[in-house]
Formats: sequence, C-alpha cells, structure tokens
Amino acid sequence: MSTATALTGVIPPVCTPLTPDFAVDTASLTRLLDHLLAGGVDGLFVLGSTSEVAYLPDAHRRVVLDTVVGHVAGQVPVLAGVIDMTTLRVLDHVRAAVDAGVDGLVATAPFYARTHPVEIALHFRTIAAAAGLPLYAYDLPVSVHSKLPGDLLLDLAGEGVLAGLKDSSGDEGGFRNVLLGRRERDGLAGFSVLTGSELTVDSALWMGADGVVPGLGNVDPHGYTRLYRAAAAGDWAAARTEQERLVRLFDLVTVGRGRMGHGSSALGAFKAALYLRGVIAHPTTAVPQIPLDDAEIAAVGKYLAAAGL
Repeated sequence: MSTATALTGVIPPVCTPLTPDFAVDTASLTRLLDHLLAGGVDGLFVLGSTSEVAYLPDAHRRVVLDTVVGHVAGQVPVLAGVIDMTTLRVLDHVRAAVDAGVDGLVATAPFYARTHPVEIALHFRTIAAAAGLPLYAYDLPVSVHSKLPGDLLLDLAGEGVLAGLKDSSGDEGGFRNVLLGRRERDGLAGFSVLTGSELTVDSALWMGADGVVPGLGNVDPHGYTRLYRAAAAGDWAAARTEQERLVRLFDLVTVGRGRMGHGSSALGAFKAALYLRGVIAHPTTAVPQIPLDDAEIAAVGKYLAAAGL
C-alpha cells in the first residue's frame, strides 16, 4: 500500500536508550524524542539498525513502539522496523507495530538463508498485504547479505507494494539508478527514496533524493535539518558547509575501533554523545556489544566540542 505523496526530509533512526541492566529506559527515550522533535525532524524511524533492533527481544520492541507512538502523538510520522529473518517472523512484528499505531513499516530482505529476487519480492508482497500500511524497503546488504535490485524495487513500487526505500547499501551508482528509474517510469512520484548515508546527504539530495535517515541525526538533528532545508532552498554552498561539519563530527564513531567491532564503536559513540549532551541517562549498549571506556567517552566529547555541540 503506497502513499500518494513521497515521505521527505530528515527521519532519524532513533537510538534505544537502555538502563545498566539492559531494560528500555523509557524516560531517556522520551527525552530523546523531544530532542529530535525540537531539532525539526520530519519523521522518526524506530527499531532499525541504530535502534539496535537485532539485539532487542520482542518485549523490548513493544515497549519502544508504545512509548514512541504515545509520546509523539501524531506530531510527525513514525516508521517502525519489522526486521527479522523470514516472512512469518516479520508478520508477528507487523501485527505488533500496527496494533501500536505506527504510520509505516520498514523491512529488509529475508536473511540467514540466502534468497532469490523472486523470494524477496514475495516477502515484500506478503508483508504489504498483511499490513495495510505504507511499507518501506531497507537496503542493507552488509547485514542482510542481499542487495535489493533497483528494478525489483521499482517494480514493487509500481504494484503499490512499496512506498519507499531507505538505501544503506553504499552503492551510490545503484542509488542513482533508482532515482532515474523513478523519474522514467509512470506513476512512481509517490515512491520515496531516502539515503541512509550520513556523509553524502548533500550529494544525494542534489541527485533527487527525498530525504535522509541519519544515525548521527540522533546526536545533531539540528545539523541535518539545516542541511536539508538549505538543499531544499537551492543553497548548495550552505548545504555543503553543513555536510562537511557533520562529516568531521561523524569521526566520533571511530573512538573504539581496534578494541571492539565497528558496530560497537559507532552505536556506543552515538549513545555516549547523547549521554554527554544530557539527553539520555546511560550510554549502555546491548550485549554482546562492547561498551566504550571512560577515555573513549572523553574522546567523543572532544568531537562534540569541535562541532560546536
């Protein structure tokens, strides 16, 4: 079920604050939501990669859904990740998200078992038929091990199955081909094409992307909304200046690399930055991710200071 108008703007993938004993910290989550809304964001994406969805049990997912939908209360659209290995498992998450009252759903291709494009298409068609809400495809081959073919995405959009794409593939040529295909095919004006790259938003918007889903937007939502508004106004010099400041800020994700995996370092850095900014109470990440130590958290603080935060 697609939408008549493409979703646009800055839609951060919301971090999931945790207590030291790994429960969802709902007080910190509501502060984070207020921080993002005050930053002028155009929507919110919960239960994605930056939300640590792969680490959260189903009960945690439901707490996040109920907290976010209840607190946001329709101020901006809320998209919910329904990410799991196979279609029947995803449908359980669809039912929970629809019951919570979200505005749209985000799903990856199936994973663990490698799938053929025909199976991926069936996966998305089945989800869309069950949900009755706009469904956005999440292209994340680094985790899912399947690259979503551009023609398949556009075909599904033409059928009304997909309302949009969040592209975190890193394949900028493929991303541009999706934008070109949308322009060349009839009836796809409402198909929203969003970049998941924090570092090339100005380029993606110049190519014709509708918006951005930036993990770093948790830390600096104002920066991404300034970037988007500048691009929308055609002020590409201002957009480039803001993008370059955010590129330097994004280096905070490297503070733990070498002692831990890239995911632990990046998600730990986002949460450390939110902790240092007084938004969340604890920088806890879900196990088995490795927590940042005091020196690494202090290094995150230096990046914040350099960025004017």
